[in-house]
Amino acid sequence: MVTTPAKSTADELRPGVKVPSKETILTPRFYTTDFEAMAQMDIGPNAEELQAILEEFRTDYNRHHFVRDAEFEQSWDHIDGETRKLFIEFLERSCTAEFSGFLLYKELSRQLKDRNPVLAEGFALMSRDEARHAGFLNKAMSDFNLSLDLGFLTKSRSYTYFEPKFIFYATYLSEKIGYWRYITIFQHLKAHPEDRIYPIFKFFENWCQDENRHGDFFDAVLRAQPQFLNDWKARLWSRFFLLSVFATMFLNDQQRSGFYRSIGLDARDYDWQVIRKTNETAGRVFPVILPVDHPVFVQLMEDCAARYLKLVAIGEQDGPGWLKKLRQLPHMATMAWQLLRMYLMRPIPMTQAQAGVR
Repeated sequence: MVTTPAKSTADELRPGVKVPSKETILTPRFYTTDFEAMAQMDIGPNAEELQAILEEFRTDYNRHHFVRDAEFEQSWDHIDGETRKLFIEFLERSCTAEFSGFLLYKELSRQLKDRNPVLAEGFALMSRDEARHAGFLNKAMSDFNLSLDLGFLTKSRSYTYFEPKFIFYATYLSEKIGYWRYITIFQHLKAHPEDRIYPIFKFFENWCQDENRHGDFFDAVLRAQPQFLNDWKARLWSRFFLLSVFATMFLNDQQRSGFYRSIGLDARDYDWQVIRKTNETAGRVFPVILPVDHPVFVQLMEDCAARYLKLVAIGEQDGPGWLKKLRQLPHMATMAWQLLRMYLMRPIPMTQAQAGVR
């Protein structure tokens, strides 16, 4: 993995345009890849399923879904204080993640158009969905008198290089965990409408089906490339990406537990439900999954989150930067050890389960 610095820009943001949050190891990433290697991929072994998924993409079930209704046309000043801050962070992070997907898929469709038309069309149609999602989220931010300058974001963010195999691992999990996050929130608010503090949540049921279809596309591409799934390295990388996605979500959400309280959810319970469902779903394509229900795994993840909160608290204190980094080092070392222990726990093999699912 190589991080390529983006070109600097001297553009000044317009009034009302939110300064992008500082990039950290847990912020949504912008990716690039080896387009030549992607163009040469043979997807023939799973062509029939890929064509069926493309037909769903072409149907565009959500073409008329993302239309703001009268419920948005009101003042949202009553959402204030810490709740307002956390809700804006949620909108910004979600918009950035969706826009990152749009940029990657759009560039892939452009690069593959004349050399791998099936993949190119899939990426083009997914970029359409991601652009729609990002625009809807950015419009929601305008209800709070802010917006993201997506052009500025394109130029100012660093781009991380992943080889095609890792792009498929990462984006498959990103789309599937997005599905479980959205549907879990939607189902909770459907049962408890009094907790729906803002109308964007009522769009989540259809929205998450876009995420699910995108994940199915990457599932089909991965299974068309058996070399990505069938050797010992695939078992190691599957564990790595599962743990990376789960830990990133868990640490972020525990830091922002107030947002989930504002919509009637407990961040810890919500995250474990999403982790279990995503882990189970990943077992349909990955050769192994993580033992996320093991008491040791659960305790290590929660201890890691507690350490991360201490890191954040130290970083927010006054004092010289070198001293804060020195005080953070023991927590960072402990977190690294906890993550390594989770990674080294015996995984759950999925060969038999995959045969049953498919």
